[in-house]
Amino acid sequence: MNSLNLPAWMSNFGSRTIAAPLIIVLLLAMMILPLPPIILDVLFSFNIALAIMVLLIGLQTTKALDFIAFPTVLLVTTMLRLSLNVASTRVVLTEGHAGPAAAGKVIEAFGHFLIGGNYTVGIVVFVILTIINFTVVTKGAGRIAEVGARFTLDAMPGKQMAIDADLNAGLIGEDDARRRRTEISQESEFYGAMDGASKYVRGDAIAGIMVIIINIIGGLIVGVVQHDMAFADAVKNYTLLAIGDGLVAQIPSLIISVAAGVVVSRVANNEDIGGQLVTQLFTNAKVVYITAGIIGGMGAIPGMPHFAFLMLAAVLGGMAYVIDARKKLADIKPVEEVLPEITTDTEEATWDDVTPVDVVGLEVGYRLIPLVDKSQGGDLLKRIKGLRKKFAQEIGFLAPTVHIRDNLELKPSGYRITLKGVEIATGESHLGQHLAIDPGMVTGTLPGTITTDPAFGLPAVWIDNDIRDLAQSMGYTVVDAGTVIATHLNHMISMNAAELLGRQEVQQLLDHISKESPKLVEDLVPKQLSLSVIHKVLQNLLSEGVHIRDMRTIVETLAEYASQTQDSNELTALVRVRLGRAIVQQLFPTGNEVAVMTLDNNLERLLIQAMQSNNANGTAIEPGMAETLSRQAEAATKQQEQMGMSPVLLVSAALRAPLSKFLRRAVPQLRVLSHEELPDSKTIRVTSIIGGQA
Repeated sequence: MNSLNLPAWMSNFGSRTIAAPLIIVLLLAMMILPLPPIILDVLFSFNIALAIMVLLIGLQTTKALDFIAFPTVLLVTTMLRLSLNVASTRVVLTEGHAGPAAAGKVIEAFGHFLIGGNYTVGIVVFVILTIINFTVVTKGAGRIAEVGARFTLDAMPGKQMAIDADLNAGLIGEDDARRRRTEISQESEFYGAMDGASKYVRGDAIAGIMVIIINIIGGLIVGVVQHDMAFADAVKNYTLLAIGDGLVAQIPSLIISVAAGVVVSRVANNEDIGGQLVTQLFTNAKVVYITAGIIGGMGAIPGMPHFAFLMLAAVLGGMAYVIDARKKLADIKPVEEVLPEITTDTEEATWDDVTPVDVVGLEVGYRLIPLVDKSQGGDLLKRIKGLRKKFAQEIGFLAPTVHIRDNLELKPSGYRITLKGVEIATGESHLGQHLAIDPGMVTGTLPGTITTDPAFGLPAVWIDNDIRDLAQSMGYTVVDAGTVIATHLNHMISMNAAELLGRQEVQQLLDHISKESPKLVEDLVPKQLSLSVIHKVLQNLLSEGVHIRDMRTIVETLAEYASQTQDSNELTALVRVRLGRAIVQQLFPTGNEVAVMTLDNNLERLLIQAMQSNNANGTAIEPGMAETLSRQAEAATKQQEQMGMSPVLLVSAALRAPLSKFLRRAVPQLRVLSHEELPDSKTIRVTSIIGGQA
């Protein structure tokens, strides 16, 4: 019958999906159903063949993952041997009185030919094989698997970071990174499974000893009591059968144990175990020469077996000569083969070797890698994308992409934020914990690591997840490790928005505006103003915390006054007046009243005179006056913040720009407005006067 015409259920019968259930059913059937001797012979022969096959596969592997199914194979072969022991025990006890051939030819052969029919020799051989298997091979392989599993788990973070570093550097793609991560996970699972699977073989060895003892005792009882055999005949028959049965199962067990030891004890490279042995043992001619000399010297000692030692010394000497000759031949290379290597090894440097500096970078310690690894459930990348979108909506332009990479020089839970390759902020975030931030109105203290919020400097404490609800009930603001980093990054990007706005971003802004108002942009750039002047005006606005979302108003103002001045500072002041309503709305989002601080009239008059006489944009303030001004401004700002109001200093137009620049370093959160920037609809309420008499 043509196989293509087979019914679907028949074609599926040979599918791999039913292989495992079929094997389990067969093993259970062997334990429950009686098997004739001929079937036992076939199964014992198959067991030996399977053990040899597993050993050969283990010898041919180049790395442990090449035989990833080995722990399962170890379990199946162990169960197969135990099932055969049960089946053969049934046959031995029921048919053993008929003679050694009653349990099949394989058991008889192992009982007669391998141990010479002497059950004492058989017991000794069986015990020796069991000791070798149980205490030497299996115990050593199990220990290697245990240590290998431990070291593999310890090395996983470093390997993961190496993969992420190669991925960020562009050395590998997403598919290669995913494949390498899968291999790392499989390697740890393999060694862990081998550690547990080695217990199968140890249990099998113990079961083998118990089975042979039970067979001997049970056989004697059955033979003497039930079949009226002489005690000597019963001992001879049942002991030989029990020993043969034990050996026919123990030898495959030893072979499987050796295969397990080979798989877990080898160090992975591009060669199989045979290639490794030959390469490592028989490539050093000097070592082989010395060994031949020592063996030859031992053969010359009177009373030693001269023939065996001297013949082995001669063979080793000849082998060393051949190895030495091949190595010398391999070292001799034609000139034409050497010269191309010299000319091609060194490559000229190109512009591809110059890597641009990341505008915004985030470097994390190895314990924070799960936050940025999607395969481990990390959502920090998604949050950063959301931050960039929010920044674009609030500030008015698209911030550069944040490049994330690991840094082994950082603390395991540390991170740092860089701007154009320079560190601008650092912090620590503990994965698996929450940061409880004290906003100033908490009702108690929490157990944990005391710290400060990296973004705003508020007092905080790192707490365990199980007391998160308690912290929230006490008034703490509780955020997870990813939110801590995202918030800090968002704060630093907002604080440095002026540096993030480059000429390319300005051109993109103008191109975006030109889609709706092409004539407006066309008349301004480059006919009236250069791109660099517009760039400087926008940077001035951002440096003082003014959003540039209303680019239409900004462009219209620049187009209106470009014919009068080309100075970026004067143009910035004019734009601020036009954006006054938006600036005030940003600082005072509710109500028509603006609570501001002002300068004392005498101080303001002195400052205006100093500006006019020196014409130096505020750099000529007398040192004592400058110190007093900054100190009182800082104190007034703190008082304003304690009252829950935005710290705003209202001054005349001539002082606004220089004072804002002067106070920016001492009191960065203070905003300086001029009277012209306040809309007529707003009511002014003075909360404090700087420079007045206390």
